[in-house]
Amino acid sequence: MSDLDLNLLVALDALLREQSVSAAARRLGLSTSAMSRTLSRLRTALGDPILVPAGRGMVATPHALAIGAEVHLLKEAVQAVLSPPSTVEIREVRRHFTIRANEAFVLLYAAGLSAAVTNAAPGIRLRFAPRSDKDVQALRDAAIDLDIGVLPRDSGELRCQTLFEDRYVGLARVGHPIFDADRITAERYAASGHVLFSLQADFAGPIDRALAELGHVRDVRLIVPSFPAVIAVAAASDLIGSIPKSYCKAAAMSHIKTFDLPVAVPGFNIVQAWHPRMDADPVHRWLRALIFETFHSMN
Repeated sequence: MSDLDLNLLVALDALLREQSVSAAARRLGLSTSAMSRTLSRLRTALGDPILVPAGRGMVATPHALAIGAEVHLLKEAVQAVLSPPSTVEIREVRRHFTIRANEAFVLLYAAGLSAAVTNAAPGIRLRFAPRSDKDVQALRDAAIDLDIGVLPRDSGELRCQTLFEDRYVGLARVGHPIFDADRITAERYAASGHVLFSLQADFAGPIDRALAELGHVRDVRLIVPSFPAVIAVAAASDLIGSIPKSYCKAAAMSHIKTFDLPVAVPGFNIVQAWHPRMDADPVHRWLRALIFETFHSMN
């Protein structure tokens, strides 16, 4: 393979089609002398003269005529493989995409996104997978096509686009004693009973680290496996919780009141992430753009 030169295939096709060194040179934008040198290389490679003089012109040898059609097909195939992806007609595409996202995104945007996809590309089907597993290996293995949420720290080579910035807010049932005072202090907040979300039974997070800097520790009484569960528990008890602000739009909040946390907790970006092998895929690019546009048109 070290001697393989695909330019020879292109030159051979031009020579067989033109049956003239000078005409083939013009076809490829080369000088006649350069084409003559290429013809010499082809004769050596094929062990055949390919073109021989016939009066004022040249004619192809029997072997050259025998392989002419195959040479042309090979040249067309190589050019197709080594060319950028062709423009797709999105309405004609038939593909399935799996998107991993949290409950809030699905509740808020899945219906609108599905309508937008169906309107533009009825042959594309979306599947939303739960984000209980945030392992980036799923993108690397093509088990999912997009991951929407907080980008994991070990994201490595993944590409991402920010959809919006989120932040945590506190919440408690309407009429909870924490609202009796004019201001919710860090001390009073920490002393209240808390319900929090964690998949790994982790009792500490960014809120706890911020409280620790002020010398306070949260009284965590209950850990639940989702943010909607945090809302449900807080609505039915005296426990207070904390959730991303985006969940407030996606959940029933009639019996819940939210408040700004009494400690400084950094916000975080919600992104759509994908593997770089999908960067240039025209349909994947179209879907990413549609998700971005649909999200911003609904906010």
